[in-house]
Amino acid sequence: MMKKFPVGFVFGSATSSYQIEGAVNTDGRGESIWDRFCLKPGAIADGSSGTQACEHYQLWRSDLDLMAQLGLRAYRFSIAWPRVQPRGRGPANIRGLDFYSRLVDGLLERNIEPWVTLYHWDLPQSLQEQGGWSNRSLVGYFTEYAALVAEKLGDRVKHWITHNEPWCVANLGYLNGEHAPGIKDKKLSLKAAHHLLLSHGESVGIIREMSRSSKVGITLNLCPGYAASESRYDHDATMRFDGEFNRWYLDPIYRASYPQDIVEHLDSVDGIELDFIKSGDLTRIATGTDFLGVNYYSRAVIRNRDVAQSENHPQTEFPAPRSEWTSMGWEVYPQGLADLLQRIHSDYAPRAIYITENGAAFDDAPDADGNVVDDRRCAYLKTHLQACLASIEQGVPLQGYFAWSLLDNFEWAHGYAKRFGLVYVNYETQERIPKQSARWYRDFIESQQ
Repeated sequence: MMKKFPVGFVFGSATSSYQIEGAVNTDGRGESIWDRFCLKPGAIADGSSGTQACEHYQLWRSDLDLMAQLGLRAYRFSIAWPRVQPRGRGPANIRGLDFYSRLVDGLLERNIEPWVTLYHWDLPQSLQEQGGWSNRSLVGYFTEYAALVAEKLGDRVKHWITHNEPWCVANLGYLNGEHAPGIKDKKLSLKAAHHLLLSHGESVGIIREMSRSSKVGITLNLCPGYAASESRYDHDATMRFDGEFNRWYLDPIYRASYPQDIVEHLDSVDGIELDFIKSGDLTRIATGTDFLGVNYYSRAVIRNRDVAQSENHPQTEFPAPRSEWTSMGWEVYPQGLADLLQRIHSDYAPRAIYITENGAAFDDAPDADGNVVDDRRCAYLKTHLQACLASIEQGVPLQGYFAWSLLDNFEWAHGYAKRFGLVYVNYETQERIPKQSARWYRDFIESQQ
């Protein structure tokens, strides 16, 4: 039996709008960059899109009943910007806002705390046609959007996340083109990252003004890097990985600066000048927040590939065997979560930390009796919750955990091939089947009461 978490620790699950809602042409919703990106041949592994997804827009009431049956105490979901402002600017689309208002009311009626993420990647396509996040004007557009949502929901929603995983938006969307909008330009990716962070900082005060007694934060996907050996080559490569992946987002939020080693590398190696940073930007990015959301899935073992292996030390740090990896090709490494949390606490000291996503994709399907037995996901959840508890015992101000994800869903460029859900979704019938892991999580939450 696992020890008990502190009283008040939040246990929930999470989803995002484009991955589950469907109804992309319903009630005045505008086109998003993902609607457009999914039309590009080869962009999505199975050629699918979020047009239907889990039909949560129609089935939300039964999905909320399912959450209550699973004993969830909180639900993190995102607002689809194109539902609120179909073209990204102007007056609110009342039908779109009303959907989220009903959703919030439904959660509260079931004693489930709503946690709202304002941006989980579905930018209105019309704003992308103006340059998307590489256009500084989006900072102002985002704050207008944030104000509309906070004004509508702020009397009931007390926990707000401005952005989900700006690294993914900037790097997967603007650097390697794997995600919408499918651009490959390093400077544009850096501009996008900066404007995402700036829009975060600018919107914190607006949300607080519109939603009294609320708590506001941002969610970062963070990945601890481990040098493959003790060589200086691997150490330097690991520092660069950490700087580009983790510190590029943590430093401006908590230190009002970008990591100098990466700034120098960009200048000397890539010839990129950060001339898009204006006076006062970093101060605004570092606006104080109430919590940091952390999305953790795995670690990275870093080997320097720029030097001949014959000149490097023999590798001493090895990932687990592939048989222990998830179907995403990610190593299962719960110690990485404990190491990451301790590092964040020691180096940046956020007031509070929440695990806003943690989970695993496996290919488990219903058996002959209609049951989904997913022992590996159960083990993943258990070992990562144990890492959370160990971190709390070491003084980390961790206050909540959201399992990713409530439902199997549209997994971005992978389409419907990867299943992270606690609940199995038959995409042809939209039947929901709670997996073994859903029952395990339900029983675990009950044991903590």
